Amino acid sequence: MSDIALDVHISPEKLLDDLRADVRQGLTASPKWLSPKWFYDAAGSVLFEQITELPEYYPTRTERALIEAHAHDIAEKTDAAILVELGSGSSEKTRLLLAAGTKHGSLRKYVPQDVSPSALEGAIEQISREFPSLEVQGIVSDFTDTLQNLPADGSRTIAFLGGTLGNLIPDERATFLADIGQALVDGEFLLLGVGLVIDENVLVPAYDDAAGVTAQFNANVLSVLNDKLGANFDPQKYQHVALWNPDAEWIEMRLRATEDQQVHIADLDLDVTLERGEELRTEISAKFRRDGIERELVDAGFRIDEFWTDSEDKFALILARRSI
Repeated sequence: MSDIALDVHISPEKLLDDLRADVRQGLTASPKWLSPKWFYDAAGSVLFEQITELPEYYPTRTERALIEAHAHDIAEKTDAAILVELGSGSSEKTRLLLAAGTKHGSLRKYVPQDVSPSALEGAIEQISREFPSLEVQGIVSDFTDTLQNLPADGSRTIAFLGGTLGNLIPDERATFLADIGQALVDGEFLLLGVGLVIDENVLVPAYDDAAGVTAQFNANVLSVLNDKLGANFDPQKYQHVALWNPDAEWIEMRLRATEDQQVHIADLDLDVTLERGEELRTEISAKFRRDGIERELVDAGFRIDEFWTDSEDKFALILARRSI
C-alpha cells in the first residue's frame, strides 16, 4: 500500500465560522441566498451521488466518458508527476486519470483536496489499494483557499472537474482561475470540466428530476443549518425551484417558501422572515460557450491545448497549459 498523508488546512472551528459568516450575509441580503458549499454534509453527499445516477443528470456520465476517451492523451500531453484534484469527493472519475498516468509512467503522486476529512480518508484508502505504487497526499481545505498549500516537487496538473467552476459567480471565477494560474508554473496544466450552454428543455430537468432527488438535496441545506447553527427551518415548507437564467446563462436553484415563516437561528441570534412565495437562492450553475471560457482562461494566464466535447456538445473537457 502506498504512503498516505492527510494535511489539514482548515479546522472544524474555521468551517463553522465560515458557515456562520456566509449564512448571516446571505440571509440578511435581498434577495436571500446561501452558498452551495454547505450542501455537502453526510446526507447531502449521499443525495448528490444519487443525483449523478439519474437519467436526467447528464453531466457526470458525459464528463466520465470524455475522461475515459482522452485519459491517455492527457497523460501523454501533460507528462505530469503530480495530479492535484480540487473538490475531489469520492475521486471516482479520477481513477481513469490515475490509471492512465501510472501506465504512462510519469505519475507518482495524487493530491486530492476536499473540505470533508471523511470523504478524503475513504477515497484515499480505496485509491491506495488500487494504485499501490502511487503516493497519496490528501489536503483538507476549501478549494478556493488552498492553492498555496499544493506540493511543488514535480510537474503538476490541477484537475477541477464536475462543472464546479460554474458554481462561482463571474468575479469569483476570475479570481479563482487567476489564483490557479499563479500557483502553477509555465508549462504546467489545468484540466477543467465545464457544462456547455444547451437547450433549456434538456438543461433544466437535470436540476429538477422527476424522482425528486434534487429537491431533497436542495432542501437538505436547511437541515444543515438546523444541525450546525441551531436554526428551526422546516424543510417541508419549501418548494424546490430550478430555472434557467438566459441573460447570465446559468441555472439557478432556489427554495420557495410555501407559507409565511419566521425562522430563528440560535447560533447567530438572528431572526429571518420569509414571506409566502419568497425564494432563497441556493446555487448557480453557469454554463459556458467555448469563446467565453477561452477568454476567461487566457485572462488567467492559460492557453487551451485541447477542447474535447461529446457528440451533442453538452459538456467540455478542457486541457489548458499555463503560459506566460
